[in-house]
Amino acid sequence: MKRHLISILCLLALLSAKAEDGSKLWLRQDTAAFNKLTLKIDASMPADDGYRINGNVITARTQQGLLYGKFAWLRGEQGESHPFFRLRILNHWDNIDGSIERGYAGKSIFWNNELKLNRSLIEQYAIANASIGINGSVLNNVNASPKMLTKTYINKVKEVADILRPWGIRVYISVNFGSPKALGELKTADPLDPKVRRWWKKKVEEIYKLIPDFGGFLVKANSEGQPGPFDYGRTHADGANMLGEALKPFGGIVMWRSFVYGAKHKGEDRVKQAVSEFGELDGKFIDNVILQSKNGPLDFQPREPYAPIFDQMRKTPQMAELQITQEYLGQGDHLAFLAPMWKEFFSFVSPSKLQGIAGVANIGLDKNWCGHHFAQANWYAFGRLAWNPSISSRQIAEEWIGQTFLSGEWRVESGEFATAIETSCGAVANSTLYTLNSKLTGMMLRSREAVVDYMMPLGLHHIFKFDHHMGPEPDGFIASYPLEWCPVYYHKADKNGVGFDRSSAGTNATAQYREPYCSLYDDVNTCPEKYLLWFHHVPWTRRMNSGRTLWEEMVYRYDRGVKEVEDFINIWNSMKSEIDEQRWNEVNAKLQKQLADAREWQQVCTSYFRGFAE
Repeated sequence: MKRHLISILCLLALLSAKAEDGSKLWLRQDTAAFNKLTLKIDASMPADDGYRINGNVITARTQQGLLYGKFAWLRGEQGESHPFFRLRILNHWDNIDGSIERGYAGKSIFWNNELKLNRSLIEQYAIANASIGINGSVLNNVNASPKMLTKTYINKVKEVADILRPWGIRVYISVNFGSPKALGELKTADPLDPKVRRWWKKKVEEIYKLIPDFGGFLVKANSEGQPGPFDYGRTHADGANMLGEALKPFGGIVMWRSFVYGAKHKGEDRVKQAVSEFGELDGKFIDNVILQSKNGPLDFQPREPYAPIFDQMRKTPQMAELQITQEYLGQGDHLAFLAPMWKEFFSFVSPSKLQGIAGVANIGLDKNWCGHHFAQANWYAFGRLAWNPSISSRQIAEEWIGQTFLSGEWRVESGEFATAIETSCGAVANSTLYTLNSKLTGMMLRSREAVVDYMMPLGLHHIFKFDHHMGPEPDGFIASYPLEWCPVYYHKADKNGVGFDRSSAGTNATAQYREPYCSLYDDVNTCPEKYLLWFHHVPWTRRMNSGRTLWEEMVYRYDRGVKEVEDFINIWNSMKSEIDEQRWNEVNAKLQKQLADAREWQQVCTSYFRGFAE
């Protein structure tokens, strides 16, 4: 570990003292250092783009493995490493007009009305992804425009593919299931209609003629108004298999999303609908169809239990969908390091059950790429966990801080690292022992839990303002909206208590979980407090583990969350002389906004719930 930490510091690039905009991400190292490396091909190594690093010697079976190894060497790795997941894919919710659904960092780097590409910027994007092992990008929104399958847009996808290919990144696109009909080429999009099947096969052939290494399709069907096989009385398997058969001769895959509600099982508890809709189809998908499911059963909340569809679909290949962009965690304004959330998910869903992971990207045209300097860490964390889900949140935070905020003069001699170090953000203990700045690391590791506390502690969920999901609205109800869009549906507060009863006495959502979690969550006395109000309607006077009543505990958690953000500001203030001026000022402004928002959450929610609890 000591050698590992020293290695990280040794390989930091020289940073100038002048202010900078964050556009370099974590890629501040002097890549001239690569001249010191010896690169070797070893055909006996596994064919998975892994690498082996011994001092300044990098060995791999493939050129892509050597590239990954170079970036790993720059961050101080030694030893052998192989990617855990075969599919490590960013999902861009970018629209063809350049807007981004749930994007908080400016317009799309791929799309605009003029259809002009910034090739240099896209190459920078490719390099950043290659540095953390990401090997795929879905270029457009899951709420896909049928135009994506027209010649104009396929040609543009080819241009992007040509830029990404040298960095080991395959392109995928989201497709609108109703495209044959929507484009006016057929009168139906029925997946069992022979004309429709021929249309898709011809379209796939057209794509592969231009992009031989095209990855495949991502599909959102019969969800939130999107067309799908239900429109023709068909199943998800019918629709997915039709696309899979078209792609299979070329090695392409279908990633079929399980995020569905309000269609076939309207009125059922929303968190149950994915299992209800897909469970009977387990084993009926062909082998190049992968079911892509969100980490939780609702919708990327600050905290959710894991989605039970990962328990129920035992015969169907699956991948997890994580949200890097912070739709429900303060968007572009709040510091929320998400590696602990994702590690929490992997503690329930074994990575060995998954074919890969997808991350809904937080990338846009903002100079710092992600809207918030610390949001870059979530892009970085996704890539590192996609390569190795066993590494700790602390290690990821330390790596990112070391490469993003620290600088040093370094040299490498005979595979041994020697350093003469200065840092821009923290303490150094001599040249042989170095600990990444504990304050910044601690702040990052505490940040997600702080967001949970000041937004929705103890299992509360989805009490955001309508539509944009920024800010609290626990009293939210609009009669013309589906009930499952309304916050009051989720907390069900009354004089007797608060929380959604999903136990066997309620909607019985707990029955969808494997043991021991089915029994654990079903019993209010054994349900973990962090999920308590997710699974149970609990009296305000119930005694919690702390000895406080539920109401007292809720007030305490909201207050604790605000105090955490106040402490983050104190930590950042103590770093003012250590961080470049521009980034310090920009992060400080974000933290001030986060504190104001946290206080709003505290005030609005405690005032609202007090009306029932007291």
